[in-house]
Amino acid sequence: MFANSVHIIILLSMNRGDLTNTQWERLQPLLPPQKPKTGRPAVDHRRILNGMLWILRTGAPWRDLPERYGPWRTVASRFYRWQRAGIWERILASVQAQADAEGQLNWEVHSVDGTIIRAHQHAAGAKKGLQRPKP
Repeated sequence: MFANSVHIIILLSMNRGDLTNTQWERLQPLLPPQKPKTGRPAVDHRRILNGMLWILRTGAPWRDLPERYGPWRTVASRFYRWQRAGIWERILASVQAQADAEGQLNWEVHSVDGTIIRAHQHAAGAKKGLQRPKP
């Protein structure tokens, strides 16, 4: 009964953009161990990862991270630590390999980065104010 209660609490506390159980089961083995060999156990990886995804989704600064994801400094430091350790690259390679093995990727259609960033017309880099010709 206790396990079911915990599961229900987790489901109720999940937000729209949080990892689903299926997504978490695929990512969990790719992350570093939850409890390091020395020192105190790390804050729950799933909670921290959901915080990172919230930042990615909203584009908000780290300091605006909702409290439900833990301290913003913890989330930010783990993000940068994992980046330096190459964990994000390994996760991407592994997830791509899994999807390719399952026949879910068409390499002729998918691209690594298809980002388009549109700037406002006033952000084109022109100098502000009237432009007068030099005498």
